[in-house]
Amino acid sequence: MPYYVLSIMVLIQAYFWPPTPENYQNESKINNTGHYLYVATPGIRNYLGYGGHGLLVFDIDNQHQFVKRIPTQGFKTDGSPSNVKGVAVSKQLNSIFISTLEGLQRIDLETEKVVWEKQYQGGCDRMSISPDGMTMYLPSLEKDFWNVVDCKTGDVISTIKVHSRAHNTIYGPSGDQAYMADIGSPLLYVADTKTHTIKKTIGPFGAGIRPFTITSDESRVFVTVNELLGFEVGDLNTGEKLASITVLGWDKGPVRRHGNPSHGIGLTPDEQEVWVCDGHNMRLHIFEANPPYQQLTTIALDDMPGWVTFSMDGQYAYPSSGEVIRTKTREVITMLKDNNYNTVSSEKMVEIFMKDGKVVDAGDQFGLGRLTSPVE
Repeated sequence: MPYYVLSIMVLIQAYFWPPTPENYQNESKINNTGHYLYVATPGIRNYLGYGGHGLLVFDIDNQHQFVKRIPTQGFKTDGSPSNVKGVAVSKQLNSIFISTLEGLQRIDLETEKVVWEKQYQGGCDRMSISPDGMTMYLPSLEKDFWNVVDCKTGDVISTIKVHSRAHNTIYGPSGDQAYMADIGSPLLYVADTKTHTIKKTIGPFGAGIRPFTITSDESRVFVTVNELLGFEVGDLNTGEKLASITVLGWDKGPVRRHGNPSHGIGLTPDEQEVWVCDGHNMRLHIFEANPPYQQLTTIALDDMPGWVTFSMDGQYAYPSSGEVIRTKTREVITMLKDNNYNTVSSEKMVEIFMKDGKVVDAGDQFGLGRLTSPVE
């Protein structure tokens, strides 16, 4: 067959039969360069119906199309996938870390192979990594301590005692402090990351602290707490609680997961808005991020949200219910779908910029403020 005829046939096929997600996956394995959303599953309890098991990759710049599923570890003793509890990236180690109920795994982002997997006494919850990519604050599974872990080896460097139920963690962008939320305490614990000791507490807030977020200059914290449909605000310098804001116009009611009305909060990267989850009404409520914290609008979701984060440029919001929302217009522009076109929902996802298999930049599982540049 003449070459020009074959070329025309290839062009016609590409136009009328565009690549399927399966073909796109194969192409991506060859060229590991792009702007991706990495989603760890099962990221809603151990429910495999929300995305199966693995690390799912979506092309942010190509309408969030499914790219591939990277195999992961994280199995229970009976061989079934364990609940994913957190996800974080070390740019310096070119690795993504996934915590489960029992342990932690490090995956090399170029080879996509597990470097190591370790179990920790007391289990694991939602961790955070230092700006230099070398140290992790890893909470136990609602026990009374955090482990400080060497990201390269997985070895425990130190242990920090808190009140009773270690849970969510944010390593400050300055690298000097780590913020630790204990569900059993109304206080937010702040650790000195040089000595790995508690230096102060913030609050008390209205009840035990659930998901939270901070401004990039580490001056304010926005927390969700047990029993409140809304959020509270604290001053990270003085330690005072500044405000308690209730969602207006929506009733507080029972939720299917997490046990409290608002589990999940994010600060837009420009630090102008706070987005708060409403598990009972299956909504995101949006507020101004400065006093008097005016309530702006609400967005309906297809499932109960238990988390929300943002792309680093603030263009997209990612609730755990699977929607991709254009932040400026509040429009749901697509749903995350896997290679079988099933909706993918997870509370554990992170944005990564890749070039030739190397991490160029990475976001965070938390919706953090980004007005100031992080410390390298």
